[in-house]
Amino acid sequence: MATPAPAPTAPGSLRRIVAASLIGTTIEWYDFFLYGSAAALVFNKLFFPNEEPLVGTLLSFLTYAVGFAARPVGALVFGHYGDRLGRKRLLVLSLLLMGGATFCIGLLPTFGTIGVAAPVLLTMLRLVQGFALGGEWGGAVLLVSEHGDANRRGFWASWPQTGAPAGQLLATGVLSALTALLSDDAFTSWGWRIPFLLSGVLVMVGLWIRLSVDESPVFKAALARAEARKAEESAIERLPLVSVLRDHWRDVLVAMGARMAENISYYVITAFVLVYSVEHAALGKQTALNAVLIASAVHFAVIPAWGALSDRVGRRPVYLLGAAGVGLWAFPFFALIDTRSFPALLLAVTGGLVLHGAMYAPQAAFFSEMFATRMRYSGASIGAQFASVAAGAPAPLIATALLAAYDSSVPISLYVIAAALLTLVAVGVAKETRGRDLDSLDGGTAQDAPLARSGRAG
Repeated sequence: MATPAPAPTAPGSLRRIVAASLIGTTIEWYDFFLYGSAAALVFNKLFFPNEEPLVGTLLSFLTYAVGFAARPVGALVFGHYGDRLGRKRLLVLSLLLMGGATFCIGLLPTFGTIGVAAPVLLTMLRLVQGFALGGEWGGAVLLVSEHGDANRRGFWASWPQTGAPAGQLLATGVLSALTALLSDDAFTSWGWRIPFLLSGVLVMVGLWIRLSVDESPVFKAALARAEARKAEESAIERLPLVSVLRDHWRDVLVAMGARMAENISYYVITAFVLVYSVEHAALGKQTALNAVLIASAVHFAVIPAWGALSDRVGRRPVYLLGAAGVGLWAFPFFALIDTRSFPALLLAVTGGLVLHGAMYAPQAAFFSEMFATRMRYSGASIGAQFASVAAGAPAPLIATALLAAYDSSVPISLYVIAAALLTLVAVGVAKETRGRDLDSLDGGTAQDAPLARSGRAG
């Protein structure tokens, strides 16, 4: 028996869904980026005080990278249950896990108090952060993508993506205010804890908003169809992961390749830039934070514009423009910072993030449109988060190691360019997805999760 297609979401309801996704992702990215900024600025002194400054920074970034290792696990777990139970429940859980871990980091004793147990506990909490974020991204973008219409999906789905620069803006803004108001000793002693403890308040706000939204109508319709087919055909539904790897493995590889330049460039531009500006270019900590702060505001503003453009010209052209752009910007980026001028530093970071936005904005709709509804959470999350292990996780670590080994930005620029070339190939061979009907039941990439016959083969 046919199940009616989901009714279009009313504009007012869609805006509420977008707001709920945006606020939730902002809080989650605030927590995640706060750790990255603290790793670049103070964790080397607090948790690895017996090491040389650059070595301590490398160890801090190593704990930072550990969080990325947990993201694929989060993608698998949240993707499986998100495709089985729905998007909303898992988004509430991810928010609670992330906020709880971040709040606990603010209470952690340092190396000077409990010795080696301090970095061990820090690493464990970072793993919880990574696990939660691995499940957050896919659910947040799908909740919006599946509520919106195909004509403006790129624009609406790009709004949860602005949670990344909004979280970066919030985290950097709080850190910048504290470093301006407090002495270095006070900030290192206790001031660094304040932004982490603030997460507890932010999570309560995000939780209240997320609980007020409805489940995706596309998901509910697909679930009803799957239940009806199981009843009528005595069929059992494959696990979402099995269906993704069997029917969408090419799309997973495309998504992973597409993430390489986007992920690597972002963490070089926003996290490693703090190390390079302070340690190599001899700029002040406050100067570097202010540059990232202003550039993140611009990044927030341009992402919806790039998303809207992808609705007009397609996801691939906008994404390819961004990948080529960050590759071409790699050498000018460091050359501008080396002038030791704040306007030049600001131009370097802002230019890089504007070009990054051309990849990040259409990514939500692009990945959502690749996968069928009952495997979409798993497919989009796996493609995005498995790539983060090879891309975003080691990016600040690799960049810092290259700087320590060569005392030059040239190898780091070549590293970013190599990532850009890989993304250009991946997106270049992908199919355009703009305008695809997420509720479609035809063959190809928009079908529902296949059912396997139980009992006698038919």
